[in-house]
Amino acid sequence: MGRLLSETADLLEIDGADSFRIRSYRRAAEAAEQTTVDLVAAAADTARLLEIPGIGKSMAANLQALATTGTLPLREELLTKYGVGLLELLKLPSMGPKTVALLWSAAQIASIDALAQAIEAGRLTGLPRMGEKQIEKLRKGIEDYRRSAGRFRIDEAEEAARRLTAYLLTFAGVERVTPAGSLRRGRETAGDLDLLVTGPACTPEKTASLVEYVAAYPGIHDMIAKGENKVSFHLGNGLQVDVRLLPSASYGAALQYFTGSKAHNVALRQRALKMGYTLSEWALATLNDESVVAAATEEDIYAALGMDWIAPELRENLGEIESAARHALPRLIEARDLRGDLHMHTVATDGHSTIREMADAAIACGYAYIAITDHSKNLAMTNGLDEKRALEHIGRIHEVDLEMEGRIRVFAGIEVDILADGTLDLDDEVLAQMEIVIASVHTRFEQSREEMTARVLRAIENPYVRILGHPTGRLLLRREPFALDTGLVLKRAAELGVAVEHNAAPERLDLSDRDLRLAKELGCKIVIDTDSHDARNLGKMEYGLRQLRRAWLGPQDVLNTLGPIELLKELRPVP
Repeated sequence: MGRLLSETADLLEIDGADSFRIRSYRRAAEAAEQTTVDLVAAAADTARLLEIPGIGKSMAANLQALATTGTLPLREELLTKYGVGLLELLKLPSMGPKTVALLWSAAQIASIDALAQAIEAGRLTGLPRMGEKQIEKLRKGIEDYRRSAGRFRIDEAEEAARRLTAYLLTFAGVERVTPAGSLRRGRETAGDLDLLVTGPACTPEKTASLVEYVAAYPGIHDMIAKGENKVSFHLGNGLQVDVRLLPSASYGAALQYFTGSKAHNVALRQRALKMGYTLSEWALATLNDESVVAAATEEDIYAALGMDWIAPELRENLGEIESAARHALPRLIEARDLRGDLHMHTVATDGHSTIREMADAAIACGYAYIAITDHSKNLAMTNGLDEKRALEHIGRIHEVDLEMEGRIRVFAGIEVDILADGTLDLDDEVLAQMEIVIASVHTRFEQSREEMTARVLRAIENPYVRILGHPTGRLLLRREPFALDTGLVLKRAAELGVAVEHNAAPERLDLSDRDLRLAKELGCKIVIDTDSHDARNLGKMEYGLRQLRRAWLGPQDVLNTLGPIELLKELRPVP
């Protein structure tokens, strides 16, 4: 809903609508993105919608129309007038509603293809704000967009950052390379990669040779720009990278600025102005004489503004500034808090490691326990276990548990399929012998919201289910979440004592940070697992931890921060 409201605001601005009306749609879009309320479910109750900050009576009516029809009449009206291509134009670099409005009014340009044709035909020459440099910038922007439209998973962005960091640190005089932007904030996907570089090599008289060194990076596909202290390029996979060379004296200010988010930075700058300061990428300075108050570290900047330092994952303007000012930020969960991993697969089904190899890798991670949870029979492509093989597998897991001689507990488990009607894929008699039963949807994603919700609710009613696995079924940038009344499912899981999983596999990261906040609000028990199919993948827990932190979760909110005995007690009791 947030995207549709935001697009409507953009279309209104292009149409020259009243600024107050435009702002009302932008506020509603932000509210829809940030609220943990299930807006589809809440649409039946106007009063409940009006309780959401930023939603007034007219906007509540719009949300109700969205929930009923999946669209907004005003948005459709504007798209009929201008065409859907305008929304694509807005995705080009530096292309805002005002520029799009200019192109429409002056040349009836309403799509990227039309813009490209107009550039080639020379039709933009002479238009206001359309000099040669701007036209060339638009041409390059179209090329970049066509090649690299879209986002990249957090693990892909992080791997690119690791390789570039290792390369940059080999240059004499480079002391520190820090990723900023979406990656530092732990967003599940990134549109680009910002790297901040500091050290003696970044001083004005020495940057020229470092710029050339950056530009010689062997992974560059094409160069976007090369200046005195910034190099921008695309990697072979299309990811845009901006490398910024910074003096150490302004490192903290730059790190704060380029980490974002935009909403967090705007709110922080407003606070600075109220206190008589101006905040930029160079420094926190006084308004009257521009003398520097803080710049070298983020901690100095936040402290000068009367706040505790805010973890990057929280910087989304969701109350973190107010909490930091009250010195009331939560202690967020960290890797050292985790005692185990409850979801992994072995060579018994579609994994690549044995039970013992998984156990040894978990010991190397410092874990006190794991659960082996191979697939059930419904997933034939994974060589899923039927009742007979499942019982034999339990025996093998117990054998390895004994072999470990107390160094780690190895729980016998299963990831059992939730069938289309909500029944489970193995008999209760077999499930009763498992210590950890995870129930997950792997098929029939096309079911309606009502069908899928009823399906999942029936599954978690089964008394042997202790964890609901990857609850929305999404695969990032590949498959949208299936239709589900997530709020209703989470509420019922909380009532039953069924834990909900945050699947830390970077292709899933399911539940999302927003749904994790909702799960906490509803009193759900939460676990974090890697869903590893290889012993080497246990380390991918870090990607999920960032989502937990983005949801403001601490160690007390996550069950597998407990020891093995306490964990089993806190999970849903088995009959």
